[in-house]
Amino acid sequence: MATAKPAAAKKTAAKPAGSTNSAFMKPLTPSPQLAAVVGAAPLPRTEVVKKVWEHIKAAKLQDAANKRMINADDKLRAVFGKSQVTMFEMTKLLNSHLK
Repeated sequence: MATAKPAAAKKTAAKPAGSTNSAFMKPLTPSPQLAAVVGAAPLPRTEVVKKVWEHIKAAKLQDAANKRMINADDKLRAVFGKSQVTMFEMTKLLNSHLK
C-alpha cells in the first residue's frame, strides 16, 4: 500500500495591501477631443475607458447587430477619426489621445 505524501505548502509572495500597477493608475491628460467626452481633468487610463463606456451606453452607440462594434457620435468621431470602431480598436485609439 502506498503512503500519501503530505501536500507541500505553496509559498506566494504577499503583495503589500493596496498595491496597484502604477502605469494604469497614473493620471493622464486627455486631448481636447477626448476631453469633450470625459472632461479635461487628468484621469487614470482605466477611468478614461470607463467614462467613454458610460458615454457609449448612455447614447446607445453599440451596434444592435454586433455589440462589439461602436457607432461614433460627433464627439467620438473626433476621437476615433471614423464612424465605427471595434471595442478592441477603441482602447488603442483612446491611448493616442492621452499624455
